[in-house]
Amino acid sequence: MINFITRYFSSLWSLITSPFRAVWRAIVRMFPPREFTVMDTPRGNVYTFRQSSFWRFTKFCGKIGLLVWAAWSTYVFVYHRPMLQKRTQQLEETRAAHARHMTDLQTYLAKYNELTRNLNVIDDKILNDQKLTDAQKEELMNRRVKTWGELDFLRTRLTEMFTNEDYAPEYSKLAELSVEYELTRAENEELKKRNGQIVETMQSVADADMQIVDTVSRITTENIEELRKNIKKINGTIAVLGLSEKNLVAKANKYSNPLVGAAFSPLEIERELDPKYQKLADNLELWNGLAKLNHILPLGAPVSRVRITSNFGMRNDPFTGKPKKHRGIDFAGKIGTELMAVAPGRVVSAGERVGYGTTVEIDHGLGFSTLYAHLSQITVSRGDWVRPGTVVGLGGSSGRSTGPHLHYEIRYKGAPFDPTKFVKE
Repeated sequence: MINFITRYFSSLWSLITSPFRAVWRAIVRMFPPREFTVMDTPRGNVYTFRQSSFWRFTKFCGKIGLLVWAAWSTYVFVYHRPMLQKRTQQLEETRAAHARHMTDLQTYLAKYNELTRNLNVIDDKILNDQKLTDAQKEELMNRRVKTWGELDFLRTRLTEMFTNEDYAPEYSKLAELSVEYELTRAENEELKKRNGQIVETMQSVADADMQIVDTVSRITTENIEELRKNIKKINGTIAVLGLSEKNLVAKANKYSNPLVGAAFSPLEIERELDPKYQKLADNLELWNGLAKLNHILPLGAPVSRVRITSNFGMRNDPFTGKPKKHRGIDFAGKIGTELMAVAPGRVVSAGERVGYGTTVEIDHGLGFSTLYAHLSQITVSRGDWVRPGTVVGLGGSSGRSTGPHLHYEIRYKGAPFDPTKFVKE
């Protein structure tokens, strides 16, 4: 370390002051000394002035400081002056509000003293004047009640003044306070009359509501029994499929498509209400579900003239003569007989199938589908939506068939079941 100092610096002090000397050399380079010559013409004298680097650097720093001060002053003036004006305005508003508060308080105090004095006078007359008639006593009692009302009104105003931060002074004269009390009392009387009218109207509404609920309940009950007729005929069949009217209704209410409409949203009834409303909501839900079931389920025959030539179940195969399960029912018909959709649905298959020949299959929702086989012609395409009565194909004898007929199946989740009860509705 000592070798380093002695090699590059003459002393330790030279090492310590070297940064300052470097800065000073930079300042001298930026602000070199200048000399100015001034000639005094009348006298013929010549004067030379010298400006050192330190003087020039000091003047530069002074100019920069003056510029910064001017900029900061301008910023404070432009930015803070509106804030100061706003604070001043808020202070003036607060002072004015305080003055109005004090005026109100003085008004209320004067009114309180007056009402208290009047109340004492009235009490003294009632208790000590023996010559008062009943009419006079009644008038004094009415005046006493009115005075108490004004005192209570005054107490409300005072409470609002001291507890409500947004309180706005309203009165500056005793007459204004009295007028306000009279107006308030008149409004109360009017409100009492209107309240009586509202109570009568609500009673009328309640009576009408009772009649409406009873009428709708009766209509839904009657319609439910009517809608159940078709469902009762297939109860045995749906029971074999592991279904019931209750779960089918629940599924139907949740089911939606372009042909059967949107899902049904059950009514939410509060427990505190009369049980009749919950019963009505349940009946409406059941009625809607049964109506959708009668629309969705493939109930009915796919041909106009029903003549069944082969039922569902075991039979002798017409080709081999051996017993074999028949997975649908056969309807007699000629080639070209119109075959119709029995319920709304979407065509999921339209084409050739092994054994079935030309085939159409329709998905009706809720797991149910219908299949039309041995057709001579298809009149719909895969993906089409069909309505009840839509012609989906023409009768024929394509595929594994011994003659013109319609092989018709109803399937639940892809598995065929006996459709007899569905066809003979």
